[in-house]
Amino acid sequence: MSLPRFVDVVVIGGGAVGAACAYFAARAGLSVAVVERGAIASGTSSACEGNILVSDKEAGPELTLAQYSQELWRGELGEFGHLWEFESKGGLVVSARPGAQENLVRLAQRQRAAGIAVELVPGPELLDIEPQLNPNMSGGAYYPQDAQVQPMLAAAHLLRLARERGATVHADTAVTGFLRLGDAVTGVVTSRGSISSSAVVNAAGTWGGAVAALADVNVPVLPRKGYVLVTEPLPVLVHHKVYAAEYVDNVASSDAGLQTSPVVEGTGGGTILIGSSRERVGFDKNFDPLVIAAMAGKAIALFPFLSRAKALRSYFGFRPYCPDHLPVIGSDPRATGLWHACGHEGAGIGLSVGTGALIAAGLAGVAPAMDLAPFAPERFDVPAAQEKADA
Repeated sequence: MSLPRFVDVVVIGGGAVGAACAYFAARAGLSVAVVERGAIASGTSSACEGNILVSDKEAGPELTLAQYSQELWRGELGEFGHLWEFESKGGLVVSARPGAQENLVRLAQRQRAAGIAVELVPGPELLDIEPQLNPNMSGGAYYPQDAQVQPMLAAAHLLRLARERGATVHADTAVTGFLRLGDAVTGVVTSRGSISSSAVVNAAGTWGGAVAALADVNVPVLPRKGYVLVTEPLPVLVHHKVYAAEYVDNVASSDAGLQTSPVVEGTGGGTILIGSSRERVGFDKNFDPLVIAAMAGKAIALFPFLSRAKALRSYFGFRPYCPDHLPVIGSDPRATGLWHACGHEGAGIGLSVGTGALIAAGLAGVAPAMDLAPFAPERFDVPAAQEKADA
């Protein structure tokens, strides 16, 4: 398909976030073109577990965005849930040590105050929820709102729904620059030609920082590598998303070194997904079996039956990491016409629809459903006065 000459909105990125931006913008009556440097959903969306979580988020703006996204997944988009295999499986966070359980209790209290449903579970009662769990756990917390989708299906169907509303989608179309009028962004230059537009949305995932740099603005999105291990199909032995309490700490950590924590969940096909790892090593695509071994060992400590399961395959991907662990969402005052929807790290699938709805509202001139100030793109710029003070 040839590129359109002009649209209201160009969305850069064909993953879950870009697809959600395209869908909600098209639904708002805007003409939309999506450009993707590779195949649709070939980046982070193809190398993750598809989680829609509230359990791993501290009270604050990201949790508020997660709650808004949950409303959309379950409400407005609920009729399409079967298309992307939406499963409201619930999440169980477990702790092996009393000290970790005390931290879980405090986190649960803060989350409850923010409106999250969470039930604290004493150690002996954990086996009522997950009978195959290691019986030596000191306690846990159950989150009924945690859910999961098949991420590539979510991206593909959101784009299909956007196309039904007039959007066009262009794979294998890399953005190489922006059309400019002074400081304003007025379209994109791609490997297949140019598209003029009133607005451009940077939903390029781990490449979001590089795309922003093409407009001479700083959005410090960096890749954070993570592995997933997949078992052979098994009888249903894991009923929820189950992870150890230290996973929450690892998500919030800024450490560039390798971190692993056990995350185990079943799928509709019978396979079990095992995570997780985090490390900042750029776009290093070398496979490290030691990471897989560490993940497998911790997963077995959580569910001993996994010692008898065969591994079917493993894969890794790169999550779009931001230094302050908040995504970048909204218009960029440094380059009028440029909007950002990137930097969600491992929460991008769950937060995608909320992000897309907020972006579309802004593009259509409608008041957003929540305050976007914490996600402002320009928050990373050091004020001139601060630069002088630091000097």
